Amino acid sequence: MRQRWNFNKNKSMKPNFQSKQSIIINAPLEKIWNFLMDISNIPEFHPRVTNVDLLSNQKFRCENVSYQCHLSDGKNSCVEKDVEIIPMKKIVTELPSDTMGLTKILNDYVVETLFEKIGENETKIEMLHYYYSSKFKVWLMNFLIKPKIAKETLATLQGIKKSIENEIN
Repeated sequence: MRQRWNFNKNKSMKPNFQSKQSIIINAPLEKIWNFLMDISNIPEFHPRVTNVDLLSNQKFRCENVSYQCHLSDGKNSCVEKDVEIIPMKKIVTELPSDTMGLTKILNDYVVETLFEKIGENETKIEMLHYYYSSKFKVWLMNFLIKPKIAKETLATLQGIKKSIENEIN
């Protein structure tokens, strides 16, 4: 399937693939999809997010909807924007701004979240990360950035799993 999103400055190609994390959740795809489409649920499963502002005044994800996540350190936040949604299959989210400086280093950071129904009550979620690491500074920092992103993404996926599976039981 051809990607619709392109995020470098000249819009000629998508950023480079950097990493992928995945988890199996013991719940139907539809239940997981509906839970994650509600932006106000983010603090329930994301270990670093305490509050979300609905910048587009929409509670549910759709293309070009933006929201601001306030982080648990009480000082920082980031703005996320969903740029592509294929129901029950994929959500593509970009990070246009943040207060930590990540978007100054990775100004083309994109997360692609994929959903796969494995069984009636079993779903796989994969989160793929894309950004350019062609600048020497980013290439060098990538040795620190990649493991941190992977660790935090896995914690988020585990939070999704816990929230949904606890709700079912």
